[in-house]
Amino acid sequence: MRRFSIAVLVAATLGTVLTAAPAQARAHGNCTADACHFEVPPGTYDVKVLLGGGAASSTSIAGETRRALLPETAVAAGERVARSFTVDVRTPEGEPTGPEGSPGLDLRLGGSVPALAGIEVTPARHTRRLFLVGDSTVCDQPGDPYAGWGQQLPQYLRKGLSVANYADSGESTVSYLADARLWATVQPRIRRGDLVLVQLAHNDKTTDGATYRANLETLVAGVREKGGEPVLLTPIVRRWFNADGTLDNGTALLVNGLCVDHPAVVRSVAAAQDVPLIDLTAKTKALVESLGVEASKALYLYDEKRDNTHTSVHGAKVYASLVRDGLLARHLVPQGLVRVG
Repeated sequence: MRRFSIAVLVAATLGTVLTAAPAQARAHGNCTADACHFEVPPGTYDVKVLLGGGAASSTSIAGETRRALLPETAVAAGERVARSFTVDVRTPEGEPTGPEGSPGLDLRLGGSVPALAGIEVTPARHTRRLFLVGDSTVCDQPGDPYAGWGQQLPQYLRKGLSVANYADSGESTVSYLADARLWATVQPRIRRGDLVLVQLAHNDKTTDGATYRANLETLVAGVREKGGEPVLLTPIVRRWFNADGTLDNGTALLVNGLCVDHPAVVRSVAAAQDVPLIDLTAKTKALVESLGVEASKALYLYDEKRDNTHTSVHGAKVYASLVRDGLLARHLVPQGLVRVG
C-alpha cells in the first residue's frame, strides 16, 4: 500500500512521546492511504486528528475491532478541522472471550472522501471510562453485518470519555459472573468515578427471577466496591410484532420461559438499589413501533439473516444514540464531552 503523507505524526510508546516525520516514525506509528498503526501498549489514549485537504473531503474514523470512533466529518476544500477522541487499547482487542487481535492501536479511515492531514496519539491523563457489561447486542462484533450498540457508542463521545467494551456474545448474568475472562477481569480495573453500564437479559432464558435479581445486585455491589458508578439498562427489544403492529409480547419484551420479565426486574433493582436506569426497552419499543413492520427491518438483520434480535450497523448506531441521550438525561456525563446531532 502507498504511504499516506501526513503533516504531523506523534506516536506514544511506553509513556514516551516521539515527534517525527512519517519516514522516521515507522517503528512506532505510520499511516497508509486508509489506515494508521501505533505501537503502543494496552492503555487509554487521546487521539487528535486534523482533517481536510486541497479538495472537499468527508472523513470518519474507526478503530480496533470495528469501533466507530469519529462520525463522518465534512471539511470544505482548502480548510482544516481538528477533532479529538479517547480510545481504549487492550488485549483481547474486541470481545473478552474472542481472539487477541493485533497489538497496538489500529485506526481506519472511512467516509465518502477521506482526508487526514495530521494525527497525534498521546497517553490519556484525564479520562473517565465507561465500562460496558453486556451480550451480543452490545459487544464489539468482529464482522459485518453484525454490530453492537457499544461498538457505535464511542463516536458520540469526545476526548475525556472512553468506552471499555467488555460485552461478550452469548452471555447471561450467570455466565458473565462465572467466567474469569469477564466480570473477574472487569471489576479489578474499575476506578473511582468510572461508569459501568450493564445490559444483560437476552441469554437469561433459563434464569429464574430470584437468581436474575441476585446477579444484578452482585454486579451493582461489585461496581460500588471499587468506587465506580453502576448504571442499569433494560435490554433492547426484539423486533417481534403482533398483528396489530405492537410489540406487546414476551418475545419482543424479553420475558423468558420461566415468566421472568427481565426489564421489570432491572427496573425494580435500579429503584431498590438507587441505581441510575436507562430504559432501553421502553425507548427501543417506542422507536420500532413508530417505524412499523417494514421500516424497522433496517435496524435489525432481518433482510440479511432473518434476525430480529441483532442489530445492523445502522441499528446499533441509532440505539447507541439512545444510550447517549440516556446518559445525558441522567446527568451521568458532561454535555460538553458528548457529540449530539
